[in-house]
Amino acid sequence: MLASLPLPARERLFPHLEAVSLSLGEVIYESGSRLRHVYFPTNCIISLLYVLENGSSAEIAVVGNEGVVGIALFMGGETTPSRALVQSAGIALKLKSQLLKDEFNRSAEMQHLLLRYTQALLTQMAQTAVCNRHHSVDQQLCRWLLLSLDRLRTDTLKMTQELIANMLGVRREGVTEAAGKLQHDGLINYCRGKITVIDRPGLERRACECYAVVKKETDRLLPHVIEQPRV
Repeated sequence: MLASLPLPARERLFPHLEAVSLSLGEVIYESGSRLRHVYFPTNCIISLLYVLENGSSAEIAVVGNEGVVGIALFMGGETTPSRALVQSAGIALKLKSQLLKDEFNRSAEMQHLLLRYTQALLTQMAQTAVCNRHHSVDQQLCRWLLLSLDRLRTDTLKMTQELIANMLGVRREGVTEAAGKLQHDGLINYCRGKITVIDRPGLERRACECYAVVKKETDRLLPHVIEQPRV
């Protein structure tokens, strides 16, 4: 997303970006907390989750190098009801919230880019809700793996079954069974917290239509990022 900004906006924002290392399972912000920074993932993934009073949770969207964590800031709010948790460790670029709001109000191109991204994110949230309600754990796991791989540009994810279960809002036993089926069919290899996708076309065929809907809308709304921003 940063690489897609117009040159004047990049010249104003890039000097203020701070590279931060994010570890697996780290919470960027909790539900209801004031958003003082936004995060632009580079080679990590941030999961947005809703957490219930009893502690159970379910993922509503994932954010990678195509987007930004903290859309509530430019949508008129200072807080969000979701929790932001690091799904895949790596580096993100942190920016003070006021600087993003100032640029959003200053630049029409910045507004259009962020609003297109927000529409793509809303599509992902809506499709995730439908998927969790109507599709099997096997299909949900396939969708989740494909969305994650799109944002990491790698075939391997470091992820425990317990964390996947929390993301999908299902029992750990369900994830164990679903991952076992995919491994038995030669689509993935799972060993000691690492999931390696062996047959991506096969995984796409196994997934429900939800993945294709989200990917098509994201590709339509967001420009292709040619290069990573330099800070």
